[in-house]
Amino acid sequence: QVQPVESGGGWVQAGGSLRLNCAASGDTFSRYIVAWFRQAPGKEREFVGAISRGGYSTIYSDSVQGRFTISKDNAKTTVFLQMNSLTPEDTAVYYCAADGTLLTGARLRLVNTYSYWGQGTQVTVSS
Repeated sequence: QVQPVESGGGWVQAGGSLRLNCAASGDTFSRYIVAWFRQAPGKEREFVGAISRGGYSTIYSDSVQGRFTISKDNAKTTVFLQMNSLTPEDTAVYYCAADGTLLTGARLRLVNTYSYWGQGTQVTVSS
């Protein structure tokens, strides 16, 4: 089974960019759908986006569509979350999650769908 490990969080000014990495430990991501979620203080964990097993399909939440991009390297060992045009509302702990089942539709956006989670990485955007 795979264990996601996030890195790349930090502090950035509004309008800036940041890239998060999710590395696969114990396996590769070739057999897993990988998603990014985030959780701001006092709020529920929310879906950011997801990428298919092969890395050819992605979906995003409305709040990040057009600003964030998820990609997967050819070796399927790392998934990236490129975040552009950041705002203070993007401040949160970002989590990488993976699941080996064939997920479609609304299930892709649900926290309880994913079996494997990373420890999270903090992203802080200042105004």
